[in-house]
Amino acid sequence: MTIEPTTLATGTGPIAVERGALRDTVRAHLSHGGGVLLTGPAGIGRTTVVSQLVAEAGEYGHRVLRCAPSYAERDSPFLGLIDLLTGVADDTLTRLAAHERAVLERTLLRRFGPPPATGPGDGAGPATEREALVLRIAVRKVLALLADAGPLLLVIDDAQWLDRPTAEVLNYLARRADPGVSVLAALRTGLTPAPLAHRSDGCDSALGLCPPPVRRIAVPPMTAHELAELLERHDHPGWPRPLITRLHQTSGGTPSTALELSSALDEHVRLKGAELPGPDDPLPVPDSLSRPVLDRLGALTASARDTLVMAGASGRPTVELLRRAGRPNAAADLDLCVRHGLIRALTESDNGAVRFLDPLTPMVLRAETPYEHLVEAHRALADACDDTVERAHHMARLTAGPDPAVATRLAAAASAARRRGAPGTAARLGRLAAEYTPAGQAYVDIDRRLTAAEDGIEAGDLDFARRLAHEVLGDAERPADRVRAWNVVIDSCGQAMAEIADVFPEAVRDAAGDPELLAQLHYRMSWRAWMVGGSAARAHGHAVRAAGLAARTGDRRTELMALTQQAALELFLGLPEAETTLTAALAAPHDVHAMTHHNGPVYLKYRFHLVRDELDEARAELRTLVYRLRQRGSADSLSQCLIGLAQVEIQRGRCRPALTIARQSLRIVEEAELSQGPAWYALSLAETAGGSLRRALTAAETARRHSEDDDDRLFLPRALHAEGRIRLFVGQSARAVELLRRAGELETAQGQRDPATRRWHADLAEALAAAGAPDEAAAVIAVARRQAEHLGRPGVLATLDRAKAAIDASRGELTVASRTLESAATRLRATGYPLEEARTRAALGRVRRLLQDETGARTSFASALRIFSKADARPWIALTRTERDRAQDAPAPPAEAGAWSDHLTSTERSVVARAAQGATNREIAAGLVVSVKTVEAALTRAYRKLGAKSRVEVARMVMTHPTA
Repeated sequence: MTIEPTTLATGTGPIAVERGALRDTVRAHLSHGGGVLLTGPAGIGRTTVVSQLVAEAGEYGHRVLRCAPSYAERDSPFLGLIDLLTGVADDTLTRLAAHERAVLERTLLRRFGPPPATGPGDGAGPATEREALVLRIAVRKVLALLADAGPLLLVIDDAQWLDRPTAEVLNYLARRADPGVSVLAALRTGLTPAPLAHRSDGCDSALGLCPPPVRRIAVPPMTAHELAELLERHDHPGWPRPLITRLHQTSGGTPSTALELSSALDEHVRLKGAELPGPDDPLPVPDSLSRPVLDRLGALTASARDTLVMAGASGRPTVELLRRAGRPNAAADLDLCVRHGLIRALTESDNGAVRFLDPLTPMVLRAETPYEHLVEAHRALADACDDTVERAHHMARLTAGPDPAVATRLAAAASAARRRGAPGTAARLGRLAAEYTPAGQAYVDIDRRLTAAEDGIEAGDLDFARRLAHEVLGDAERPADRVRAWNVVIDSCGQAMAEIADVFPEAVRDAAGDPELLAQLHYRMSWRAWMVGGSAARAHGHAVRAAGLAARTGDRRTELMALTQQAALELFLGLPEAETTLTAALAAPHDVHAMTHHNGPVYLKYRFHLVRDELDEARAELRTLVYRLRQRGSADSLSQCLIGLAQVEIQRGRCRPALTIARQSLRIVEEAELSQGPAWYALSLAETAGGSLRRALTAAETARRHSEDDDDRLFLPRALHAEGRIRLFVGQSARAVELLRRAGELETAQGQRDPATRRWHADLAEALAAAGAPDEAAAVIAVARRQAEHLGRPGVLATLDRAKAAIDASRGELTVASRTLESAATRLRATGYPLEEARTRAALGRVRRLLQDETGARTSFASALRIFSKADARPWIALTRTERDRAQDAPAPPAEAGAWSDHLTSTERSVVARAAQGATNREIAAGLVVSVKTVEAALTRAYRKLGAKSRVEVARMVMTHPTA
């Protein structure tokens, strides 16, 4: 049987967007068989995702059969089946019975004979119900034959246009799915009526194409970051972040719409010479997008259109608000808008909220409405709404030029937005307040701009914040204003503090010796000393000074932040006063900003729990803080808390939630354009634990590049550690040693004295042992053990014992290694580290195999697999299964008294046995999970003990006299 090669789409058509998480979900479901139905409206990217999955399926060894029907083909019988089986060679059909082959070939138009006299075939396909059953059986047999050669994936794109006869055949196959056959279907939603198989329940019909278990997945809109990547990939201009955000909101995350809007904006700016639209200016909408909206608007009555104009002008329109604003017939008008597909149906659960179906509708409506009508709408809404923020928004739209009353109202609205936890809205309103402030109130103007900049920091809009800060530095003269602006510049750089080396001297000069201002600067200099200078000791000195100055001047916020930094550094440095300092930072009076910041004392509490192996307590602290930050807090703080939560979930053995959380963190920093190194680091840990080692390595390398680009010495060692661990796990011990040694050198140079704060020591020692450097490995363990015993870190001590066992095994002391690993696994179970326990039990299985204890080895591998499976630790499940199967498939010959192996160690016996079977040194190393250097050393010792001069003599000795 042969299969003609299938040309696979690669997703490089007009719209290509990376959707890694979505593809992972689909791939994971299909790996167990069954089917997946992808749904979504036109332009959302279903076909792109399908094409990417098809390309990946080919890489993973799947055979792919695909069809993509069109609207024009929906009434052509069996055209979908013909497309689906185009890649099946004729000789495959020869395996069928003659009558089955005849019906199938006639249906596929590969054989032309006399058409049937009657029947539903219309000149092709089955002529009777009996032949229709024969056709279905024949197709099922063909797919079974193909699946015998490897997993088979059937792909039906644009399933809504699939012809009825093909749909009926696929429905039959789905109900009788054979092993090895999976189905991926994509359905366009939003069509009325749904056309699939000429039925109104299009989605239900499409689900029937997929064999069980079937999962329906809606293709989500793009994120703002994905939109930016899409535009860059299609050579669109590099729009500033606020414009990207507006394009994302206006397009609703639909790729095709976003590209058209961006093209219209490019034409507007580049070809017509216009300026970029401001935050309150409308975006240009091309005719291709506006025409369908205008057609629907044209069907409205004048009253309904006026009501819709007012709804579009409101930030949060409701039926009641529209009534108060002078639209007594709002409910009837909106019902008409619902019938014409302009807004969602009004429901009691939404409290009468008006929601546009298409984000373009209010834009097109505004562009088509005379200015004086818009002004009337804003005036009526300002009088009718009882919300401070929205009223200020409408007042600003009604005012031209500076106005102190409007400015005051906007500033009050910004404060209200800030209290609600909406810093982005507060920043926008604060900037407007500054613009409406009269020229004679310079100090008020500067204060409002700086407050807006600080709100921008909280919202993650760093470019906005930095731009306002530099504006203030060009105007301000007072030291307090200038230092406050410098603080915004410093805070807006994120992890890249190396880029602002020249800021601190200028800021200190501007502080003019003021202790309150110096306290704020010393706190930030502490971070720079640690992140850029790589010295925790110098950073500690700055933090102590900042806390003291802030306490003296009554600046409680700076005092709390500095005390938190001081406590974190004391923990890292292994100083006993760390707990006392944290207690002082947590004491009243509290500051709301400090208590919800990722550099504040509440966040630091979780790290103290971690070093004490209190994982449940650490998780509880972080979950509470994440909940608060989702309500009101900065993007940076939320991302950092999610990073910490992902790490805790990994340590608790909850790999799937950890992967989800890490991806959320990365999405937040990408959309907010924050420093990405920490988020990529967290994703690498999560992928290593529960995803894919290939993706984990990519994430670790990305984290390292980001940290190196930012010159961030605080996170660089963590990225190196993450990458080094992966290299160790896949057997690249030399590269692992290089990376882990560098991580250790950086951490040690920074002053680390508590091995529980950065747990790289055991991994470095294991890598050194695998690379044939047991003495250096022992030295690493000795230093870390002294520190861990002094500080009372049982979890660290247990992992160090696992590393010590690796050294013992490399030296041939297998019995000692076995006892050490059993003890370490028991202690790791007691301290609550399931993945570390399972990793230790897998190591115990390898050692028992070297001891020729196959029963014990299988028991250890089985225990490890149970733990890894419960944790959904997919990479570890695969690695452990490989080890287990290797132990069962290739046992070394047992040693007996008086045999040739009597004078050899267990390692030497195992190496010699495999060498005698013709294995190379590299193959032996892979089989025994040791380094090539260890194999070479063992062979050299064995040669000397056996009196052999070559591998040939050793092989002859073993094979000729297996027991003597």
